[in-house]
Amino acid sequence: MGVLDIFSKRHTENKKEIFTYDNIPDEFRVQIIHIWNDSIGPYKIINNYYFRETSPSNVIWETIHSGLSKEYGVFGLSTNGSTPYEKCIWFIQEEGSVEKVLDIIELSIRAIDVLVRDWSNRWGEMGVTQKPDDAILELNERFQEHGLGYQYIKGNIVRVDSDYIYKEAVKPAVQLLFDENFEGASEEFLKAHEHFRKGQDKEAITESLKAFESVMKTICKRMGWNVDERATASKLISVLFENELLPSHLQTQVTSLKATLEGLATIRNRNSGHGQGEKSVIVSRHLVAYALHLCATNIVFLIDSYKSLKK
Repeated sequence: MGVLDIFSKRHTENKKEIFTYDNIPDEFRVQIIHIWNDSIGPYKIINNYYFRETSPSNVIWETIHSGLSKEYGVFGLSTNGSTPYEKCIWFIQEEGSVEKVLDIIELSIRAIDVLVRDWSNRWGEMGVTQKPDDAILELNERFQEHGLGYQYIKGNIVRVDSDYIYKEAVKPAVQLLFDENFEGASEEFLKAHEHFRKGQDKEAITESLKAFESVMKTICKRMGWNVDERATASKLISVLFENELLPSHLQTQVTSLKATLEGLATIRNRNSGHGQGEKSVIVSRHLVAYALHLCATNIVFLIDSYKSLKK
């Protein structure tokens, strides 16, 4: 059914421009369970026998439950419930860790995105009433509805710090990396967001620079421009300018643009790329967010420029 536009929302809801990250509302958790029921279906039990081999829904719930249990080093996600499905439901309602709630949401939506999609010929048997694309759309709308700073993109939940920047930079960057087959950069960019979500700020900056450099290296390789595999961001940027990746009429902006692009590398070099010395280096969250947003903006700009040049 998706998200309904009802009076109580319109009456009380102000547009959320600042997201929250450290609390998952009970209502949101219940809405996730509804998505599970509509898009995976419940665990099938008939006459107290489990039909593990014949029910795709059962296979999916067992995969989710056993996978997370193994990762957490426990025998079950909850002491309540008798089936993997019931234990997952208890888990998402009882769990106090935001990270673990996001873990099960990410794993379950990924299962919907891949496994349920592959079993489309058995949706009737499973009781699926919501298609995978609609489930993903609803999840992301629910995140926004509750002001939660997360979105599911291409198999991963990523942190969102600005609704505008997310729509104008982060989401287009992920889509361009995927559409244009920048596989290495795509993996690194998503890793950067994963680190950011987990509070691993210095690692997030490092991965964002890797993604930025990978995009430039891939463009150079595809265009036949000779660059050393070990070339740094500064050298790669110079090569792109030398080969006129940018239109010639933008030459007056070259200096400032180059400085902006190299700013991402500077953040990494000063905060995470070298030894910390005697004192631990503390990277502020707004600086990390800036690095990720700058990376996303650069990726969109560079890939769009590359696409225009190769036409």
